Amino acid sequence: MIDTASVAARIEEAILKASILIPKDVEDALARALQREETEVARSQLRAVLEDVRIAREERRPICQDTGIVSFYVTAGYDFPHTGGIVRQIERALVGATKGIPLRPNTAHPLTGANPGDNTGPNMPMTDVRFVAGDTLTIDVLPKGGGSENQSFLFMLTPAEGIRGFRKRLVDHVQKASGKPCPPLVLGIGLGSPADLAMRLAKRALARPLGSHHAEKEISDLEKAILEDLNELGVGPLGLGGKTTILDVHVEYTYRHPASYPVALAVQCWADRRSRVTVTRDLDVRVEQ
Repeated sequence: MIDTASVAARIEEAILKASILIPKDVEDALARALQREETEVARSQLRAVLEDVRIAREERRPICQDTGIVSFYVTAGYDFPHTGGIVRQIERALVGATKGIPLRPNTAHPLTGANPGDNTGPNMPMTDVRFVAGDTLTIDVLPKGGGSENQSFLFMLTPAEGIRGFRKRLVDHVQKASGKPCPPLVLGIGLGSPADLAMRLAKRALARPLGSHHAEKEISDLEKAILEDLNELGVGPLGLGGKTTILDVHVEYTYRHPASYPVALAVQCWADRRSRVTVTRDLDVRVEQ
């Protein structure tokens, strides 16, 4: 039988790590950006960001006052026997983390503004489950603040526009967003139909470590090309100008309907918060970033 209290405690640990500790690949990317920048304005913003990272780590405080909506992306093996029991512990873990860390209560009724105070609500916490071959389960924990979420977008392109049309629209979108999503950014991009699947793929893409590339060369080349496009804009850290507007671009895809070309954009701020829970069929639980 699953030790439900134990599993909930490990998920809560993952939420704490994601809220307080920036992954090493992100901190390293920010440090490289600091070395690359040429103006004092850009360097001063990145120094402030890295100081924030240090203080959050040493004082065990959330990296940002907006602790975000915490989303959970579950990947379960078909042969993993405890999926239902573990998924049921996610809400319990989030309620505990909201009180214990604490997290800011960020779930409000869309019409009345009523807030339960524990980051729950109808259809919350946001938990996306997909099944794959294997006998383990992973939960990617992604806190995402409102500033970056406000710049996420769904582009419903015509097939004639295709990926070239998307790249042009994306350049315009990032230029207009400027400092609003707190760059330098990480972008998750989802290609394919239906539109809701494209957005789920874009969000899941944010769970990948910085510097990782898609296994297919054509997609990997697209990631690199978009990164170059956007870093030529000069938006820079916090929108104040510089060489580093985007830290990385991650693309995931599925096939599309011949008459439709949805492309989803998930925007993450410089505080690329994430952690992962991995559970074996024997209920060995590991939490990492």
